[in-house]
Formats: sequence, structure tokens, C-alpha cells
Amino acid sequence: MHRAALHQQLAPEAWHLPGLSPSNKLICALILLASLAAILETEPTLRRLVPRLFSSLEVVFVTLFILEYLLRLYSVGEDPRYRGIGGRIRYVFSIWALIDLVAILPFFLGFLTHSNAFLLRLLRILRILRLSRLGRFSRAWSALAEALKARIHELLLSVGVAGLLLLFSSACLYVVEAADQPEAFGSVPRALWWSIATLTTVGYGDVTPITALGKVFAGMTAVAGIGIIAMPTGILAAAFSDAFQNKDNMQGE
Repeated sequence: MHRAALHQQLAPEAWHLPGLSPSNKLICALILLASLAAILETEPTLRRLVPRLFSSLEVVFVTLFILEYLLRLYSVGEDPRYRGIGGRIRYVFSIWALIDLVAILPFFLGFLTHSNAFLLRLLRILRILRLSRLGRFSRAWSALAEALKARIHELLLSVGVAGLLLLFSSACLYVVEAADQPEAFGSVPRALWWSIATLTTVGYGDVTPITALGKVFAGMTAVAGIGIIAMPTGILAAAFSDAFQNKDNMQGE
């Protein structure tokens, strides 16, 4: 009985009322607070001002997340998919359980890498990625998965077209600009950086063609980039609309 009530509180799909259960609302608040603390910890001034605050908060958050993980592992047996020892093992390797572990592991890895500045920065970023745990509580993630699955062929086609255009524009700029700007366009891989910045309409301006023919190709690439970026956006927008509409129709039946 206790395990069934616990499962109902922790599993979003088992909650019988609209929205999230009180326990999951609390977990969402903890995730947001833990991520905010991880973001603020990257500021050296704050670390010097309150040197022990962030480490103490991390201990509290990790303790609560470990408790939550163990409670989920205990109560997940109420789901027929995860009953028994074999079911628990399947749950441990499910996507959301692995994300839960990623939220916990940086705390323990920090003891092994306390002298390596780069790894410490990496672990702080992993703590910020705890925000991804919020996906468990949102139907948008399932809608995203359905949208990607339904339109995978169209998306792959748009990615393929974008890749070909990147390669073509890089090769063209290599041919016409390499002699004048060998550092920027001396090879196709070097020219690829310019193509990416131009095709995505970012336009950093750190590398630009200077020959007349190079500028012609640059203009063609920039104009083509508008359509290439719009293509997957339109595909995903239509897929999202279909996925949410299908969910609403299923709930209305």
C-alpha cells in the first residue's frame, strides 16, 4: 500500500489529477534551486564571498536526490514493466534513471578531480544539466520524441541538404580564396568554418572573402542559408502540432 502511494506520488503518469503531484512539484523546485546554485557557483566573486555555502548546498541537494532515486527504485515495481529484479535492472538503465544518476555523480567525482581546474568546470556544467531532469515531468518531451520519429526522414533529408551545401560552399571558397587568404581558406576544412557561420546566418565576420568571385559565392551561400535553416524548423513545427493534436484527441476520447 505504501509503495503504491509512493509510486503515485513519484511517477507523473501514475498521478490521477491534472498537473504534478505535491512530491514532484517539490522535486522540480529542488532541481531549479540546485541548478541555480551551480550557475552562481561559477562566479569566483561569490565563491570567495561565501566559500562554504555552495559546497554545503551541494551536499544537501545530492542527499535529497539520492533519497529520491532510491525511493523511485523502490516504488517503480508498481509499474508492470519494472517488476522484480529484472525489471529494476531495466529501470536503472532507462533514460530517465540514467539522467537521475548524472545529477548525482558529479558530487562524488569532484573528490577525485579537485586539483584539475578543467574537470572542476566540467563537473559544474554537469550540475547545471540537472535541468534536463525536468523533462520527466513534461509531456513536451514525449511530444518531441513522437515528432522526431514521425518526421525523421524529412529531417534527415534537410540535414543532408545542409551538409552538401556546406561542403559545396567550402570547396568553392577554397578554390577562389586560398591564394589570397591561405590561413582562412587554405583548405576545405578551414573554409568550412566560414561556411558554417554564413549558412547558419550567424555571420561572425572574423573570416570574409575578398575576391569578387568569392563574394558572389558568399552571397549565394547566405541566401541559401535562409531556406536551409527554415526547412527543419518548419518540419518540426508541423510535427509538434500534429503530436499535440493527437494527444488532445486521445484524451478527449
